[in-house]
Amino acid sequence: MARKKKSEITKQKDAILGFMRQFDQRPVTFTDYYNQFDIYTDQDKMFFKLIIEELEDEGKISRIARGKFTLSDAKKKNEANGIIGVLDHVNPKFGFVRYDDGEKDIFIESENLNGAIHGDTVSVVITGRGSRKGGNPEGKVIGIEKRGKSEIVGKIKVYDNYAIVKPDNKNFHEDVFIAKTSIFHAETNDLVIVKIVEYPSSFQQATGKVIEVLGQSGDNDAEMHAIMAEFGLPIKFPEEVETLAAAIPIEIEEEEIKKRRDMRDTLTFTVDPHDAKDFDDALSYKKIDENTFEIGIHIADVSHYVRPGTVLEEEAFKRATSVYLVDRTIPMLPEKLSNNLCSLRPNEDKLVFSAVFEMDLNGTVKKEWFGRCIIHSDKRYAYEQAQDVIESDENNIPEGSNAELRDCLILLNNTAKKLRKERFKKGAFNFETNEVKFELDENGKPLGVYQKVRKDAHKLIEEFMLLANKKVAEFVFWGKFSAKVKAEVKKNEEKTPTMVYRVHEPPNPEKVSTFTAFAGKLGFKINSNSQDALSNSLNNLMAEIEGTPMQSVLESLAIRTMSKAKYSTSPQGHFGLAFEHYSHFTSPIRRYPDVMAHRMLQHYLDNGASLSKDDYESKCKHSSDQEKLAAEAERASIKYKQVEFMSYQDRNVVFEGVVTGVTDFGIFVEVAGTGCEGMVRLADLNDDYYDYDPENYRVTGQRNGRVIGFGDAVKVSIMSTDLEKRSMDLELVEAGGKSFLNTSGGKKFSKGRSSRGGGSKSRKVIPPRKGGKRRKR
Repeated sequence: MARKKKSEITKQKDAILGFMRQFDQRPVTFTDYYNQFDIYTDQDKMFFKLIIEELEDEGKISRIARGKFTLSDAKKKNEANGIIGVLDHVNPKFGFVRYDDGEKDIFIESENLNGAIHGDTVSVVITGRGSRKGGNPEGKVIGIEKRGKSEIVGKIKVYDNYAIVKPDNKNFHEDVFIAKTSIFHAETNDLVIVKIVEYPSSFQQATGKVIEVLGQSGDNDAEMHAIMAEFGLPIKFPEEVETLAAAIPIEIEEEEIKKRRDMRDTLTFTVDPHDAKDFDDALSYKKIDENTFEIGIHIADVSHYVRPGTVLEEEAFKRATSVYLVDRTIPMLPEKLSNNLCSLRPNEDKLVFSAVFEMDLNGTVKKEWFGRCIIHSDKRYAYEQAQDVIESDENNIPEGSNAELRDCLILLNNTAKKLRKERFKKGAFNFETNEVKFELDENGKPLGVYQKVRKDAHKLIEEFMLLANKKVAEFVFWGKFSAKVKAEVKKNEEKTPTMVYRVHEPPNPEKVSTFTAFAGKLGFKINSNSQDALSNSLNNLMAEIEGTPMQSVLESLAIRTMSKAKYSTSPQGHFGLAFEHYSHFTSPIRRYPDVMAHRMLQHYLDNGASLSKDDYESKCKHSSDQEKLAAEAERASIKYKQVEFMSYQDRNVVFEGVVTGVTDFGIFVEVAGTGCEGMVRLADLNDDYYDYDPENYRVTGQRNGRVIGFGDAVKVSIMSTDLEKRSMDLELVEAGGKSFLNTSGGKKFSKGRSSRGGGSKSRKVIPPRKGGKRRKR
């Protein structure tokens, strides 16, 4: 029998469980199964029994006698009381309840939400199985276990006796009613935070009261604060946190210095963005002999200042990360810590936690040391300045640097390249995504947008930070064990000390298969037979598309194919970096997991016993969740500024672009150089009627045969921008070298409705009568 795909096995399991629900009075036998699913051959019976065993292992069915099965007690209880999951209200008409990574999401029509809103934890009963496209089970909400949101952000419209707030979040599809007495002092078009008083039901809309006015819609500060509030992220620090931070002395006590390795006389420097204020890390360099040098990776010792049991610690854990919006940083720590005490500023003594390595010129680590130090940074470089030094010659050293620093940077850059080459050789991915940056005026108005290109200076710092993160994780994992028992420990990892790891699991095979097929349609071959083959294929693909219109699009899709990195106490390795053990140690000013890693490393350096896995695992999950929210807020701020920037552009200007997506209602186009994506609606293409071909990611003209597909270079102009929705509509000016302006001889073709049948989707239109008019069917 041919090997079954994972998706086929999942469908088979769903069908088995659905069949078993019919048997309340008696157990199900293999004969029942065979009759139901038309199983006759020995091979099919053997495969079917393996699926039954898997369902047993998963706790979904129970064997009560030889060859007799029932739904497990847990499954029966689940069926009776409802499946518990989180609602993702993706569309005004429907949503999905996500409840298990191994199960299909449950489709819920909006009329069956029973008052639930986006983000709520709900109980759901299944009402149908896979009848809709995609095979998702269908259900209805029977109870709300936990509300996901008690506050929403939106724009208010004030009337004589009441007000209406339209939520900013695209997953909230109904307005909130505000009584006149609860308007606070808000005015029409203000952005406000609303506390929900009554949640919506099947017969009334949600009601609420305004608890904060952020400012007028369109004002930069108000919009940025609204984005933070939309994702439930704090803007200000509580007064008691600021008070405690302010009370921390700036001076370093002599007693503290005596406890540390003194490296103030070693050449030390930082390299950061030109506008950075918090310097997490510094590098030190000392030549040992012609073939060996010492490199110190020095990280701000946040854990010295932020102590467990204090409000500083509670607030740092609650935030878990700094948030980087387009025009500002919302720090994890108060400014006195992030920009002063902990920041490794030049010409100041600073307390650090360090990883110090003796290395040869090939990048091989000969010796390692971890511990607390005191340093004195000699020089602060912006990335651009460091790059100038790396590219300089010995007779033309940039002002502000010297021969020693130049030689140091060049040697470290050469070493970093060797470390990088070795990573790729071992299967690391080479994704070079460029960061979108804006030129803003004093009011936050975007004057320009550009993509920041990573050069050697960026990669130099990155490579040594990766080395420190890797070596810290390896030290904790293996540190307590001799070489003789390492092989046994690797098989029995629960014996290893608890540590906070940054893990990146291998990608889901179905996602890889989808991406491989997609790339194949575009003429690129991806070998996914093994992890090494996959990484080599993807790296070759990235090299092949570099500098082409497809680069940013395919890079983005490849990244989406990968699993999401997260924090965990389980040492699962980092697939993308090809590291067996990896932690986050190098950015404690902006990441709480790094603070945990510092504390845990010191605990083990002091010969402490293994720490509580359960306690740290819950902290890991919280940190991963906060990281996700911060990333969503950052993307929202970028999207807002991109659309704002495009809203100022002349409507007659023609932009280069690339097709980044194709649907049955429109073509997504990314405007070159801006990273801003807009939509060309098929209804606005007047030269022909276009059929949607989902198998080949393109649309095709019925009469002229024009093909517009994913990755095509096009030219567009702006039709309209919508800052509230952070969206933009575009007009197609040129595709495939052919103009789309005035192609219909001045006649505007009316559009029919797209059919919903299988295969390609086309607009059904009756041929035109005299006069060029068409009748729609």
